[in-house]
Amino acid sequence: MLIQNKKIAIVGGGPGGLTLARLLQLKGANVKVYERDLNTAARVQGSPLDLHDESGLAALRSANLLTEFKENFLAGADKMLIVNEQAQVFYSNHETKPDENFDNINFRPEIGRGALRKILLDSLESETVIWNCHFVSMEQQNEGWLMHFKNGTSAYADLVIAADGANSKIRPYLTEVAPFYSGITMLEGTIYNAKKIAPQISNLLRGGKVMAFGNKKDILLGQKENGEIGFYISFKTNENWGATSGLDFTNKAQLLDWFKREYGDWDSIWYELIEKSATPLIPRPIFCIPFDQNWNTLPNVTLIGDAAHVMPPFAGEGVNMAMLDALELSEFLTTNKYNSIQEALAFYENAMQKRAVIIAKESLENGELMHSENALDSMLGFFGGH
Repeated sequence: MLIQNKKIAIVGGGPGGLTLARLLQLKGANVKVYERDLNTAARVQGSPLDLHDESGLAALRSANLLTEFKENFLAGADKMLIVNEQAQVFYSNHETKPDENFDNINFRPEIGRGALRKILLDSLESETVIWNCHFVSMEQQNEGWLMHFKNGTSAYADLVIAADGANSKIRPYLTEVAPFYSGITMLEGTIYNAKKIAPQISNLLRGGKVMAFGNKKDILLGQKENGEIGFYISFKTNENWGATSGLDFTNKAQLLDWFKREYGDWDSIWYELIEKSATPLIPRPIFCIPFDQNWNTLPNVTLIGDAAHVMPPFAGEGVNMAMLDALELSEFLTTNKYNSIQEALAFYENAMQKRAVIIAKESLENGELMHSENALDSMLGFFGGH
């Protein structure tokens, strides 16, 4: 095996990085995951993830973790409403969609990020994850890399795999090509104890998710773990809106005034999102990889997930692509087909980039569609509503 007796470092303990660690450990590899969080509870986990049969679920099957997934997924959280800005329902599959249908390849079960992370962490050998390791830099040493972390520690690895997200600090060691701004920014918020404090939104949501379209703007919301609701107020604006808007994202009164101005034709039911949200709300400019990106493969470093191919979230593919990267990379590194790690990485990167470009284009096109004048009709046509 190419990676026998090699020290492998995965930088980043998100779903992609942890899935890769699990898959490589099943093949006997020596793997460490370096994660910037202080511990498992250090960060509020984001919106739930819907896993797809051919990617996210395929990776979990190979990791022998599908049973654990089935015990923890959010039954019914994939049920959906499509509404207009007045919260009038134009499409619902709540009555027709079963809570569980794992035999159907089109079933896309949702799971909380925290639950998925726990499943993956619990599957790893003890002391695989090294916490409080915020990657700063690395330099070549022998055949590998000496990595340096914010806490003052350093570690050597023969092979470094960047799973450190859209703002990857490792990506520049491979390529100077940077993602471009999609034109869309999303304002993210979370409502805790939602049934009690946000009854209107909770009653609309019914434990599933809602997509609201009107006047070239969107609101996307979904049920999270522990009775929480996550939402995204999504609109077209300039890349630096968060820094230049003059808004204080901890000030609900100010944010509500902004919403009433910018979403002036929207029903007052949506005010509850801001009124009951935890603060601060977080502006997230949405980026996408250039469709012609490529780089020369190195023998000792590669990328997975958003570090390799950040894309808009409008196809639900981000985490699925990361977990499929993990599955494919683990197979490329543990097969006997290649003469060197560099050759294995070259085949992986070529396949990954071709696949990612197709999905990134789809995600970008969906984003344009969802923020167009005819977004509601277009999405109803897509989902079969009328």
